[in-house]
Amino acid sequence: MKTSVFLYPWDVVGDPDAAARIAGLGVQQVTLAAAYHSTRALTPRHPRHRIVTAEHASVLYAMDEERWAGRELRPYAPGAWASADAYGEAAAALADAGLEVHSWVVLAHNSRLGADRPDTSVVNAYGDRYPWAPCIARPAVRELVVHLAAEAAARPGARGTELESCGWYGLAHLHAHDKIAGVGLGEAAQYLMSLCFCSACGEGYRQLGLEPSVLAAAVRGALEPVWAGEAPGDASIDKLLGAELAAATLDFRTRTARTLQEDTVAAVRAAAPDGFQVLLHADPVSYHCGANAGVDPAHILSVADGVVVPCTGGAQLLKPFADRRGNADVLAANLTLVGGMGGSPGTLAEDAARAAERGATELRLYHAGLASDADLQLVAEALSRVG
Repeated sequence: MKTSVFLYPWDVVGDPDAAARIAGLGVQQVTLAAAYHSTRALTPRHPRHRIVTAEHASVLYAMDEERWAGRELRPYAPGAWASADAYGEAAAALADAGLEVHSWVVLAHNSRLGADRPDTSVVNAYGDRYPWAPCIARPAVRELVVHLAAEAAARPGARGTELESCGWYGLAHLHAHDKIAGVGLGEAAQYLMSLCFCSACGEGYRQLGLEPSVLAAAVRGALEPVWAGEAPGDASIDKLLGAELAAATLDFRTRTARTLQEDTVAAVRAAAPDGFQVLLHADPVSYHCGANAGVDPAHILSVADGVVVPCTGGAQLLKPFADRRGNADVLAANLTLVGGMGGSPGTLAEDAARAAERGATELRLYHAGLASDADLQLVAEALSRVG
């Protein structure tokens, strides 16, 4: 089974042993970050550092200034945590070690953009902005996402790309020192707290015959039992908000995400060479938000070449995609290999076999640069047994 590990460029640049170490795991591919959000990352084997702090979302290569000239929004260049073409340097070293390199591109997730341009952010029903979550209904945000995807995905030498956060972002976010767990929010309440009421979304609701202020009030009212601890955690969106309003909001958000995904994939294909593979990190529950965009499986498999599906803790999310998968569609099971981050490298072979039984055609392992030596040894042993 073809297997790829995720890496950041700083895992490789400046470490002459990194590429050979990764190739020695028994993987065929590396999914290498070309555009990424802010993070504080461990580098446990690097000869020059142990922690890399990427202070804001940025591209990890030299931007094409002509592409971005005159546009309202543009990506950010990296700071001291990455060289001018960190992606290119890392990709070249990995390719020299015999590894196929695919780009890894994070799109609608950018806290610095939200800080610099608050008007681009998702606004909840209470008027609170989520600076980490650019609203994909806004034309300028959509333009940024599409052009960023085209530029960051089709890097020289890349054989394909994996697009993360190509859809709605919402309340849930590993952000700063999160302290939002005081009230248990089920999936329905998470959805309601992720609905956007910016001016662009307001216009979208009006086109469906909904007055945004009335809808926002309905959302706040639906959430009152949640704040009081009176709503069951498994309450449905229909139960909280009412079937008619729930359907209308989901219709608007689904159409908005679908058209963005269609435009983004088309832009990548236009910029990339023939045979370039385009995958999306995806969740089969269409109203879910975040890194793994909520999608309709049949639709997304008609648009992209396949999907990367979160499977740490179980492979149940594979089935809706497997039921609609064609012979050419890639269905990659994403498993966390870092024990300290909830992964189980010791059961990787068994987890991979279960994923294959549920339709997975490939594996993605998160994240070889963050893992301990012991975790990587377990991964190498497991992959030697994976067909």
